[in-house]
Formats: sequence, structure tokens, C-alpha cells
Amino acid sequence: MLIGAHVSTAGGLANAVARGTELGCEAIQIFNQSPRMWRPTDYGADDFAEFREAFADSDLEAVAIHAIYLINCATKDRDIRRKSMISLTQALRVGEGIGSIGVVLHAGARKGEPHDPSMKRAGKAIAEALARSCSCPLLLENTAGTQGPLGRNIDELAALIELGGGDGRLGICVDCCHLLASGFEIRDPEQLGVVVDELDAKVGLDRLRCLHVNDSAIPLGGNRDKHAVIGKGELANKGVSTFLSEPRFDGLPALIETGVGQGGAPAREDVRKAKRLRREGLKRRARGRGR
Repeated sequence: MLIGAHVSTAGGLANAVARGTELGCEAIQIFNQSPRMWRPTDYGADDFAEFREAFADSDLEAVAIHAIYLINCATKDRDIRRKSMISLTQALRVGEGIGSIGVVLHAGARKGEPHDPSMKRAGKAIAEALARSCSCPLLLENTAGTQGPLGRNIDELAALIELGGGDGRLGICVDCCHLLASGFEIRDPEQLGVVVDELDAKVGLDRLRCLHVNDSAIPLGGNRDKHAVIGKGELANKGVSTFLSEPRFDGLPALIETGVGQGGAPAREDVRKAKRLRREGLKRRARGRGR
């Protein structure tokens, strides 16, 4: 497992590599543009080359991009759809330029519209974004179970992949905070195993490309998205260690988004703690097999 964190690109794409290294990351996640603005950052070939050189010289093994939260692939609003497509397509192009494992996307929100037509609109937009780009995967993230955002359970993720054309570039990113909040009990190894079995049966573990590691300020089935620092929420240390030590997650980037750093950003302490919790989880599982 490649434990890492979301880091800033302030001052240039390549600066994210140094920041990830400072935190002790094995993988990083970045925004390809300001998450509060529609205007894409105009990265070019020189920026990509500088990033790739810095990345190759580092100990990092993977980089993911998180698409901005303004994107809504399910919208009926033509202007929002146009802006969403521009931003998402640009994220995929940046992903191609830097060799990203994929662009993580919240597929969209219904905003009071009927569910099925919203899913179809999201699927159509996803397929269009893939058609406009060449190679970077697009990873749909599970949401926290609220009625508006799409992807609130495994069935919805599977349906979005099918509606998006089932392309081999379509994958998923699983957030443990969102799983718990949407009603999946993942704090026990056996129960987490059942969830992973369902994910494998309905989506396929070959489509699982990365993990988000956040604790949840919301209890099991609370259906709200509110992150907590790992170990300080409803998952607690044991739940996070259970998630991080799931054997079928081996080799995946596991990216922390909320931490004890400035403004709630991940810090070196958070990365170090996640690595420790994984080790503890692996030891508990080994003891369990030995009984």
C-alpha cells in the first residue's frame, strides 16, 4: 500500500513532489486547478516535463488528481455542464501529462431532479469526457449517502460505470469516511471483507485504483459528508487500521485528505500515523490467522 496525502501545487506542479516528500508520502494527490474557480490552470509541456523529472527523482510511486468539486456531470444547466466538461477534460489531460493513476471525480448531484435521468446525464458526460481525452483513467468516488450526490452506494457506482460506457479507463476511488457515513460497517475485518466482496461482485476490484483515508465525524449511516482527522472520528484508530490492512487493498495509493496541518491539511504526523495504523492492523490480522 502506498500511503500518502493531498498536497498543494502552489508555485507550480513540480512543487507538489517536494511537499509530498516532506510529508513522508509514498503517493500524492493534487488539484489540477483552484478548487474554488472554474478557470483551468494553463499547464503546458514544460510544466509536465518538470513534474515528471521531479517525480522520477523522488521516492513517490503514484500521483492522483482530484477534479474540482464545482463539476456536476448530472446537471441540467447547460452553462454548468459546459464548464464541467471543460474542467474535467482538462483534468484528464493534465493527468496524461504527468502520468497520473487517474482523476478522482464526484460524479454529480441531482439538485432536486429525478434520480434516473440524473444518472443518465452523468453517464453521458463521463463518456464524453473520456472520448475527449486519450489515456488517463477516470475514477468515480463513492459519496456519503446523502440523497443528492450520485455514487452513494456500490450499486450506484456500478450503474454509473455502465452508463458511462464501461470503458476500461473507468475506475473507482473508495473513501472510508464516505463508506461508514453511507451505512457500510467497515470497522471490523469480517464486515469490511463483506463490503469488499460486494465491491468485487458488482464493480470488480480491477477497477479499484485508489483509496481516500479520512475518519468520519458522522456516525454509521448518518448520510452526511464530514471528514475528521484519522483516529479522531467514528472510525477511530482501530477502524482506520482495519481499513488500511485489508489484504485486497495492497498496492493501492491510500491518500489522506484531512489532517492536523494548517487549515486542516494533512501533515507529516498524519502520514506517519496512517503507516503505524496499517502496521497495527496487519499484526492483528496475523494474530487472528494464528489462532
